[in-house]
Amino acid sequence: MVRRLFAEYLGTAMLVAAVVGSGIMGSALTGDAAVILILNMMSTVLALGVLIWMLGPISGAHFNPAVTTVTLVKREVRVLEGLSYIVVQILGGLCGVALANVMFDLPAFDPSTNVRSGLPIWLGEVVATAGLIAIIGILTRTGRGHLGPLLVPAWIGAAYFFTSSTSFANPAVTIGRSMTDTFTGIAPSDVLPFIAFQLIGAAIGSLLTDLLYPRTNPEPLDLPQPVHERS
Repeated sequence: MVRRLFAEYLGTAMLVAAVVGSGIMGSALTGDAAVILILNMMSTVLALGVLIWMLGPISGAHFNPAVTTVTLVKREVRVLEGLSYIVVQILGGLCGVALANVMFDLPAFDPSTNVRSGLPIWLGEVVATAGLIAIIGILTRTGRGHLGPLLVPAWIGAAYFFTSSTSFANPAVTIGRSMTDTFTGIAPSDVLPFIAFQLIGAAIGSLLTDLLYPRTNPEPLDLPQPVHERS
């Protein structure tokens, strides 16, 4: 249990550090928002793929309270384990943003002034999170979890550009990003609506999985395990 919790903490922390740090670096390199977003997306996608591959066999590579909440509702993890995952994911997100800020000589915690609100942006979070949960669920259910380190980041990278919210799709990442007043930040007052719509998206993604690939028995959400079995 301790190893799994540490893997979730570490994975979420490094994911948030990659998201926030690449946004800060991009802003230092250029004032072109499109270029910054591309750099931010590339760093996030690459880091996420590596983290899923590296830590998935230990914890299942949730790194995301929305993913863990779905597994809790479906009774794929025990209640105590699931709630513990969520706690360490949030803690990891906060440590990750502090790490990124300090690396670039900024205050460890600096509440964002970047307003992200309104129905169009919230709808973007529903779409991004629904797609993420559906992809994870379908990969698991069809026994193609070895594709997780490729397809999960691919969805997030694509959703960076086709959703109005730039695809947060993760409550722990959202909370972490509220503590950086940089390119990737989100105002603390906008966090709760984001999380609410992420959870709506998670529910929709779970329903899509069940509709497209009905199941009879619960299965653990351990996407990358086959990668290591084949190596």
